[in-house]
Amino acid sequence: MLVGLASLAAVTPAQGRDVVVHSFDGTPIVAHFFPAAGLKEGHRAPTLLMGSGWGSDGETDRQGGTIGPYIHHGFNVLTWDPRGFGKSGGTVEIDSPKYEGRDVSALIDYVARQREARLDGPGDPLVGMNGPSYGGTIQLVAAAIDHRIDVIAPTIAWHNLPSSLFPRGAIKAGWDLILVGLGVPTSTLEGVLSPAGIQTGNQSRQFYDSTINGLATGQIPPDDRRWFARHGPGFLLDQIHIPTLIVQGTVDTLFTLDQGSRNYRSLRGNGAPLKMMWYCGGHGACLTGNDSNASGSLQGEGGLVFKRKLAWFDRYLKGRRVATGPGFEWIDENGDWHHAPRYPVPTPGRASGQGSGQLPLEPGENPGSGVLIFATPTANSVQVPIDGPPAGSHVLGPPRLRLTYTATGESQDLESTYVYAQLVDESRNLVVNNQATPIPIKLDGQEHQISLPMVRVASVTGDSGYTLQITPQTSVYDLQRATGLVDFGSIRVSLPVAGAR
Repeated sequence: MLVGLASLAAVTPAQGRDVVVHSFDGTPIVAHFFPAAGLKEGHRAPTLLMGSGWGSDGETDRQGGTIGPYIHHGFNVLTWDPRGFGKSGGTVEIDSPKYEGRDVSALIDYVARQREARLDGPGDPLVGMNGPSYGGTIQLVAAAIDHRIDVIAPTIAWHNLPSSLFPRGAIKAGWDLILVGLGVPTSTLEGVLSPAGIQTGNQSRQFYDSTINGLATGQIPPDDRRWFARHGPGFLLDQIHIPTLIVQGTVDTLFTLDQGSRNYRSLRGNGAPLKMMWYCGGHGACLTGNDSNASGSLQGEGGLVFKRKLAWFDRYLKGRRVATGPGFEWIDENGDWHHAPRYPVPTPGRASGQGSGQLPLEPGENPGSGVLIFATPTANSVQVPIDGPPAGSHVLGPPRLRLTYTATGESQDLESTYVYAQLVDESRNLVVNNQATPIPIKLDGQEHQISLPMVRVASVTGDSGYTLQITPQTSVYDLQRATGLVDFGSIRVSLPVAGAR
């Protein structure tokens, strides 16, 4: 692979250096290389590629932030502005294996030429990857297509974009607005200041158009769904055979625990060390009052997630005999960590509830659940009390819904309208993990039966137990577009229970 390099600053190794790496198609990728702290002349260290989130530049604060602790722990760190964002050129391709994945390969070529980088062989540096969200998924994509990567720790990454952005066809309006709002400015403004010359990098037109049209119409056409699906990384995961630490957020309403679970299950049979952690954070709001800086932080040096990541890279990049913790660890609403040898945890217990009721549907912004990116309890709902489980038990996995309903009305020519199920923690007066699950409803006057899983959750039961709510609206998703009535003849809900604490 031919990679053009341009040094932008004559800086001492201790300070780091900025570079422009030209990718496979000539697109300039602005990057920042920081040698490990205290690295003596002639010595080499393993390198971490630290990806950034959607719309973010590569980090440059070597003293603190996300990258500082790793630099001071003896790792070289390379950060970069992803294609189309910040000062890099090109068009945003949503972590596509054909574009952003190959950009990472060009960055690895650059690392292999650095005098501070430890090598596995000629052109093959000892390299790992870390980073959240957009910078989490790119690890899975890059590791599948470039086998020079030795270890990864994908954090709050997606498995499949259609099931993340519009599960069962329901549009996550709150997150779509945020993604467009963050992505457009950062993919256009900073390019004029690029050290590679003025860059006219921009947002993906198909992403922008499909998102805006979806918000306007409530629908994502099949061609757009297929386009999103092509970005992976789900269909690539059978190509990954390196140690992988998956970190997912319990309150992440964009890339939910389901996405991390699907990534884990896809990698489980690949024969490489695999671990998963669930912390209170991600794309969402941790509302339960735990001290995430002390218990669940991604980057704080006192946080368990950071300690586990550091141990993971120490073991699988530096070859140190250090403990990386149990195979599966998760945090509860009290800030307490729990663990199991592996995932999934057996859930032999069941707590259940049943009921019925009628739910009027009205279009527009009617009272319902949610504040843009998280669900909230609402009186505008059909409510089903749940028997048990006892206080201290763990609800761990996807609750199961079984519904019989008849619905009539009009839905603006949509194939389905949606109502939303959420599990309310009565002790804390919160929706469990802030999650709402879309339920497609047909307004044809016929009786229908539905059996479906709700969004996967991790919850420790309080003294007052749980209530299922089915509401016509949540701000996490699109506005209600139908006028009508849903008559639930039967509602049954079952919770997977892992046992007492």
